[in-house]
Amino acid sequence: MQNNESAVLFNELGLPAPVLQAIEELGFTQPTPIQAQSIPALLEGSDILGEAQTGTGKTAAFGLPLLSRLDASIRETQMLVVCPTRELAIQVADAIAEFGKHVKGLRVATVYGGQSYTPQIKDLRAGPQIVVGTPGRLMDHIDKGRLQLGNLRSCVLDEADEMLNMGFLEDIEWILKHVPEETQMAFFSATMPTAIRKVTQQFLKNPVHVKIAAVKQAKANISQRAWRVNKIGKTAGLERLAETLDYDAMIVFVRTRNDTLTLAEHLIGKGFPAAALNGDMNQTDRERIVEQLKKGRVSILIATDVVARGLDVPRISHVINYDLPADAESYVHRIGRTGRAGRSGEAILFANSREMRTLFRLERATEGKIEEFTMPDAKSLGEVRMNRMQESLAKVIESEDLSPFAKVVEKFLEEKEWSLEQVAAALLQQQQLNQPLFPPKDPIGRDRNMRDDNPRGRRDARGGRDGAREGRKTRAERGDRGDRKNPGEFDTFRFEVGREHGVGPGDIVGAVANEINIDSSNIGHIKLFDSHSHVDLPKGMPKAVFQKLQRIIIRSHKISPTIADGVSSSANNEGARRHASSNERGANFKKRERRAFN
Repeated sequence: MQNNESAVLFNELGLPAPVLQAIEELGFTQPTPIQAQSIPALLEGSDILGEAQTGTGKTAAFGLPLLSRLDASIRETQMLVVCPTRELAIQVADAIAEFGKHVKGLRVATVYGGQSYTPQIKDLRAGPQIVVGTPGRLMDHIDKGRLQLGNLRSCVLDEADEMLNMGFLEDIEWILKHVPEETQMAFFSATMPTAIRKVTQQFLKNPVHVKIAAVKQAKANISQRAWRVNKIGKTAGLERLAETLDYDAMIVFVRTRNDTLTLAEHLIGKGFPAAALNGDMNQTDRERIVEQLKKGRVSILIATDVVARGLDVPRISHVINYDLPADAESYVHRIGRTGRAGRSGEAILFANSREMRTLFRLERATEGKIEEFTMPDAKSLGEVRMNRMQESLAKVIESEDLSPFAKVVEKFLEEKEWSLEQVAAALLQQQQLNQPLFPPKDPIGRDRNMRDDNPRGRRDARGGRDGAREGRKTRAERGDRGDRKNPGEFDTFRFEVGREHGVGPGDIVGAVANEINIDSSNIGHIKLFDSHSHVDLPKGMPKAVFQKLQRIIIRSHKISPTIADGVSSSANNEGARRHASSNERGANFKKRERRAFN
């Protein structure tokens, strides 16, 4: 098919009303060339070979028409999408779910390595019409009979060239041989190597070849940098950027809708003008938030990829990739939200050591260099806060009538043996409690959970089970954090985050040390479980400190701390409140423990 540049609209392509309603709410009006040519062919039932560069909208090109051909009243798998990575699988599933949110009874399941089988088996038993997954885990479920393909209507290979580059050719052929012969096939790829052409000849029947010529666009003035995530954790890192970057507005990309809410709530609690933007919001709320962003009432927008596509707000000077994008196409869309209207922009990625080695794909897609970014340390953060407080005081001194307060100070000086410096210092100390002028030093080194000690990568990074070898406990499981102090000096808290949330000991140490202003050496044993963790913290925690602890978010999940003493959940909460009471405990705990919270 030839590239058709006519101004066709989505409502002219023959998509059903529920799907049109969803994409209109997402702000889609005019399809890209790959979408304009692929959608009619797929709606007609043809096999298709789609070839287009990164950033052209291939997910909607196959997702919209194949979703439209399903029967949501039948609780059996009718559409299968094979993706090279778990990140892309999650994103594609989320996008298709957004497209089909007005299709009654539609279920979408995602299966990939590195996650427990239990929730995936449960999702498959629920009868999803659409299954999105990575090759290895799909093979497992098909082989065990948990994923039945007898009623499959369509099968998609997304980023086919990337799957071949990753060595998935045999896996792909195995999966495709288990697909019914009459299934409609769609292969989408940025390039068309010989191996893909051979697979195409074997499994596609008279495919329509949609090839969109690469368009050379003017390169936006966007600098790209990557921060190697260390022990302070991503949430604390984002807070530092929000405090230290010279930005007009920033958009922070996360993976899930829930992440937008928890992270935005956390930032708002810290005093930042933040807001969430996700697909669960109705169109009116989304438009209201974007308008607030344009007018400057919101300066930090936490969003998912789907709802942020096409967002055009010139004042966005920075894009923060809090979660690494699923693929290069998503990354191009993300960083395209800045550097608009002739302005310059900056994109910053948060990546662990393993992910840092994959950034060359993003460099290739953007034809740019991703430099390493150094996060401001605790000392630099303190200097920024000090300068900001000095500027704030200067404005008050210059513009406010301080005479009534000066008389109060004079009264204090007359009645007490205090100096003026002592009064000023005490007031300053109270003023800076939420954002200390002298933050605790950063934990030294990178989190073991974020380092690939094995050159071939950790087991869980390669899709293994739970990341630990059978018969051998990891250091995180043993809870080893150096020499343990006297157990009587600690209370053990239960945090509602664990291995299944991607949390490591370093994440916990960094978040706790930064949030409650405690030195990391005063944090005791950390024991990780699948869904929660046990963390030893010094006894005698004051009420104000416990309130700060309750606000902590690690990897986009609230920790919801309670005392882990074996009692019921409600009693745990009451026990934590009793334990946190400064009236009962504050006068009795030792100076050593008192110092731990200063």
